[in-house]
This record gives sequence, C-alpha cells and structure tokens, in this order.
Amino acid sequence: MEHLHSLRNHLLIAMPQLRDSWFEGTVTYLCEHNEEGAMGLVLNRDLPVTFEEVCEQLDIPLLSGVNPAVMNGGPVSPEQGFILHQEQGIWGSTLSVNEQVHLSSSRDILAAIAAANGPRHYRLALGYAGWSGGQLDREILENSWLTVPADTELLFNTPPEQLYKAALARLGISSSALNSFSGHA
Repeated sequence: MEHLHSLRNHLLIAMPQLRDSWFEGTVTYLCEHNEEGAMGLVLNRDLPVTFEEVCEQLDIPLLSGVNPAVMNGGPVSPEQGFILHQEQGIWGSTLSVNEQVHLSSSRDILAAIAAANGPRHYRLALGYAGWSGGQLDREILENSWLTVPADTELLFNTPPEQLYKAALARLGISSSALNSFSGHA
C-alpha cells in the first residue's frame, strides 16, 4: 500500500463509522505520522482524574489554584503522561512537532506546571493513540477519519467539549450533516 502524505500536525476527526469504538466522537492531534506508523493525542475526552491526583502520585508539590483538565490521550500506555504545549521551554523528553507545537513527557514540565512556571498554553493527557505502519493510512482510505490541519487556536484555545464541532467547522461541515454521511467517497 502506498503511504499517504504525512499528516503530522493535523487533527483526526472520528467519522460515524467509529461509533461503538474507543475513538467514537474524538479529535486526535497527530504528533507523528510516517511509514513506521503514527502517534497522537486525543484532545476531547476527559478522564475522571484530577491534576492534583497526578501530582500526588508523583510527589510533585502543587501550587494552590493550578488545576488543568487531564485528558484521556488514547488507549496506549494510559499510565504515561504527555503535555502538548505551545511554548518550547527547556524540558526533557520533548518532541517539536513544528515551531509552535511541542510534546513533552518528562516530570520536570509537570513540576513546572504545578508551580505555575510551566508553559501558558498546554493540554495534559494520560495515554496516547498509536497506529502501526500503514494502519492509519488504511483507516483514512476506509473513511474512518476526516483530517484537518491543526493550528494553535484549535489546539490550545478551544475547549475540549467544543473541539469536535470546531474542527468540523474548519472543513465547512456540521456534526448533524456528518451523521448523515455513509459509504465511501
């Protein structure tokens, strides 16, 4: 199968075919997509875990008033934390997706956020979404996903509960119209 062009720095919008799957109604930011596979973070699925509980588990002191939402980033490695952030900083274990978006998975950035010294624009997630080589390409060809280029407004300024509709709106599609789509293009 021929590899589709890289969708790194794009959002995956779950199509109605994914109903009754883990990804139903999700929007996933792709941090990596190449011949070897893809990796991303689901940005619109809350976890019933608080930032305070994450800090407590890791023995990180928490400054009063700091309480970001913790998202369910995906079904892979749900015990692993990831911070998608706009400001680059000097934190360990950081992948720069592009000049404006970075992904870190180190304790130091969590400690900085807990002390109110971290990045101003970020999303915190436990777990990630992963696909083996060619798997995501096949799923896209099977119409399981729509894709839209990501931008910092969608990533960091759109509330998670509004992200699905906002990402669809970038394509000129409403969620009610999407539910009527069926078959293959």
